[in-house]
Amino acid sequence: MLPGPVYLLSDAHLGVAPAETERDLLQLLRALPADARALVINGDLFDFWFEWRHVVPRAGVRVLGELARLVDSGIPVLWIAGNHDCWGGEILRQDVGVQYHVGPWRGSLGGWDTVIEHGDGLREREDAPYRRLRTVLRHPLSLRAFRWLHPDWGTALAMRSSHTSRNHRPRDGGEGLRSVAHARLRAADAPEAIVFGHSHVASLERAERGVFANPGAWLDQPRFLRFTPEQLELCRWTAEGRVVESALQRRPS
Repeated sequence: MLPGPVYLLSDAHLGVAPAETERDLLQLLRALPADARALVINGDLFDFWFEWRHVVPRAGVRVLGELARLVDSGIPVLWIAGNHDCWGGEILRQDVGVQYHVGPWRGSLGGWDTVIEHGDGLREREDAPYRRLRTVLRHPLSLRAFRWLHPDWGTALAMRSSHTSRNHRPRDGGEGLRSVAHARLRAADAPEAIVFGHSHVASLERAERGVFANPGAWLDQPRFLRFTPEQLELCRWTAEGRVVESALQRRPS
């Protein structure tokens, strides 16, 4: 359970993002304790993350410091692995202190029964080739072999290969993930809200028995979701602070 207000963002792709993307994120993280009681990162905070025995990628080091500061101040940080940062481990969990989770997560966000999943590989037909590749990339033997590469070489290889997925916008405009969410929200045991990232398409809408939400990509626009017991908001971060772009009231249980 994460108490509200809960802030949730996705897809910053630090390491390839412009400097202002990281600057805006640092401003949000530093301002967050004044309002939020928990933070959720729904994947791809980094364009590439991997933990060698004694080395990690350099990109976004200031953001990691701010996340550690939040955790130390008593604000829990839940990090759902994305397709670009799915190789996290003890450095994120022990040194930074985040709750690093691979796969779908279900729990209470500010009182909302919520399922969070990054969204990669969820479309039944379109993502079938990727799911096969993902099985190979995340296999323990593949990870062991990658650790034998020098970190500079490994990082360069990973950044080069990630270019396609990072710059690929869904031809369906996010409709595939939206359809997945609608289908899940028709189930008898559906949560109140389903949250995806990955598509870089922001959304906040009522769907079947609940709500489908996607904060969009922080890389494209500094947007995030804000969960409170009363409502779910799609917000944009500005120099003046939080601006609510749209909101849905929570239905009585």
